[in-house]
Amino acid sequence: MADEKPETPPNPRGRRKGERRIMVRPGPGQAMWLGLGVLMMLALGQAVFLSVQSGQTISYSEFKEAVRSGRVQEVTVATETIHGLLKPEGGGKPKPFTAVRIEDPKLVEELDAHKVPHKGELASRWMSEVIGWIIPLIFIVALWSFFLRRMGGPEGGVMSFARSKAKVYADDDVKVRFADVAGVDEAEEELKEIVEFLQTPKKYTSIGGRIPKGVLLVGPPGTGKTLLARAVAGEAKVPFFSLSGSEFVEMFVGVGASRVRDLFAQADAKAPCIVFIDELDALGKVRMQSPMGGHEEREQTLNQLLAEMDGFDARKGVIIMGATNRPEVLDPALLRPGRFDRQVLVDKPDVRGREEILRIHVKTVKVSESVDLKVIAARTAGFAGADLANLVNEAALLAARKDKAAVDTKDFDDAIDRLIAGLEKKRVMNDKERRIVAYHESGHAIVASLLPGLDPVHKISIVARGFGALGYTMQLPLEDRYLLTRNDLLNQLSVLLGGRSAEEIAFGEVTTGAQNDLQRATDIARAMVTEFGMSDELGAVSYNGHKRNAFLEMPFGPERGNYAEETAVKIDVEVKRILVEAHETARRVLRERRETLDRVSERLLEKEVIEADELKSLIGDVVSVRP
Repeated sequence: MADEKPETPPNPRGRRKGERRIMVRPGPGQAMWLGLGVLMMLALGQAVFLSVQSGQTISYSEFKEAVRSGRVQEVTVATETIHGLLKPEGGGKPKPFTAVRIEDPKLVEELDAHKVPHKGELASRWMSEVIGWIIPLIFIVALWSFFLRRMGGPEGGVMSFARSKAKVYADDDVKVRFADVAGVDEAEEELKEIVEFLQTPKKYTSIGGRIPKGVLLVGPPGTGKTLLARAVAGEAKVPFFSLSGSEFVEMFVGVGASRVRDLFAQADAKAPCIVFIDELDALGKVRMQSPMGGHEEREQTLNQLLAEMDGFDARKGVIIMGATNRPEVLDPALLRPGRFDRQVLVDKPDVRGREEILRIHVKTVKVSESVDLKVIAARTAGFAGADLANLVNEAALLAARKDKAAVDTKDFDDAIDRLIAGLEKKRVMNDKERRIVAYHESGHAIVASLLPGLDPVHKISIVARGFGALGYTMQLPLEDRYLLTRNDLLNQLSVLLGGRSAEEIAFGEVTTGAQNDLQRATDIARAMVTEFGMSDELGAVSYNGHKRNAFLEMPFGPERGNYAEETAVKIDVEVKRILVEAHETARRVLRERRETLDRVSERLLEKEVIEADELKSLIGDVVSVRP
C-alpha cells in the first residue's frame, strides 16, 4: 500500500539502523550452574567411555585359562585391571574384556610363552578425583547459595525478618471509593481534605499551610476504619501501604525498629502515598517504668516510629494513618501535634446511616421488593457496619437454605434474631420448665410495656437460643438514644427483675433462670452509684477510679477505686437499696396485672413466639404505671 514505509535494510553488521544490541551476560549463579553442568557432562562421557572400553568382565582364572588356550589376542596390564581383546571360539570379531588384576609375578612370562602381545598402562585417577571430591563440593556450594537466596529474597525468609511486612497496593489496585462507604459522613468529610491535599498539594503549600502528618481513626470495632483508609488511597490514586501494629515486634531485639526504618524508606521512595497501621495500640501503648521491667523491644519500636514521624518531610505527601479502638492506652507522644495530630471519630451509624449501609450490601443480594430497609435499620440499633454486612449475608444464607429465589422480610427477621439472641436450639423441655420460662419471659414483657420511657417489646419467645438462654424478650428502640435518665435506668432494672418477680407470683418460688438478669441488674445499679453519681446518699462523686474504654462494649466491672472501707459498705448498701426498690416495682406491676400475666403466658405456651402486635392485643390498652 502507498502509506507503508519501506523496510530499513540491515547494515553491514547485521543490525538495523538505530537498533541496539543487548548483550546478556550470565550472572555468578548462572556461571556456577553452567560449570557444574560441564563437569557432569565430562563425568558422564568418561563413564560411558569406560563402560564401552571395558566390555565383558571375566574372572582372573578365566583370563589365565584363555591365555593358555590361545584365545587372547592382546592384553593391556593396568594397575588394578587387565583388559584386552578376546577371540571368540567360533571365530569372528574379537570382543573386549576386563579382569581384576591379582598380584602374579609369572604373568608376563606366561604371556611371552603363549606369544600374547602385552603392554602396561599407568592408570589416570583425575576423573575419579573429580567425581569423588570436586562435583560433591560444587553441589554443596550451589545448594547453600540457593538456600541463602531463598532466605534473603524479597518474598521473605529467615534472613529477611528485619524488612517491613507491609502489603503494598499500587495506585490502580485500590478499588475502594467513598461511594463504597456509608454511615460515617462526618469522618468522610474530614478525610476528603487529605485526598485533596494528595491530589493538589500546591493549594495548601502555596500559602504556607501544612497538612497533618498523621491521621488517627478511632472508633468501635467493625465501623469501617480500614475501609475508610483504603477509600482515601483509592480516591487520591496513590500507593497504599497496609500492615498491623503487631507485625513490627518479633522475638529478636531490634527487628521492630529496623522494620519501621524500612517501611518509611519504602514510603519515601513511593511518595506521595499512604501508610496505614491497623491496630496501632499493639505498637503504641504508653511507656511506663515498672519494677519488673518493660517490653524493651516494643518500646524501641515505638521510639523509632516517633523519630521517623518527626524526621520525614510532610511536603513529599506521605500520610500516616492509624486505626485503633483503644485510644486511651496510646502513648501521649503519638498524639501530640506533628505526629498523629488529627483524630477522626468513626462511630457506629445512626438509623439513616444503617439504612445507607444496608443499601450498599444488598446490591449483591437478590432482595424481595417487599423488604423495607428502613424497618430493618430501625430494628438494628447498635449495629456497626460489619454487623450489618453479616446480617445481610446471614439473611441470604437462610433464604438459600429454604430454596427461595430472593431474600424476604422473614429471612431478615430470623437473621436479626440469630445475631442478637443466638442460634436456635431444638431443646426439649418438660411441661413444668416450659411453663416457668413462659411466665418468666411474660413478666419481662409486661413490665417493659407498662413502665414509661422504655423501648417497646418487639418479640417474646420461649425457644432456646444461644448459650443457656431458654427464652428471650426482645426490645427494639424507636430512635437512637445517647442519654439515659435516672428513672430510665431504674425502669430498666425493673424490667430485668420482672422475670424473677413473675416466677415468685405464679409459683411462689424462684429458679436459677434469673442468673443473667441479676448480674446485669447489679452491674447497672453499681454503675449508677459509683460512676453516674445517681445516689443521694453518696452524692455526685465517681468512685470507680478506672478509665472505661469508650468503644469496646465491656460490662460494668467490679473494679474498686480509691475509697475507704466505710465508703465501700455504703456503696453496697446503696446498690442493694436500688435493686430492692426496682424489684418491688416489678412485683407491684405484675400483681396489678395478674390476669394479663396468666393470659400472655398461656398464649406463649401455645405459640412459643409472640410478636409485638399480638402482645399489644393481649395486654390491652397500655397505661403507663408509676414506678
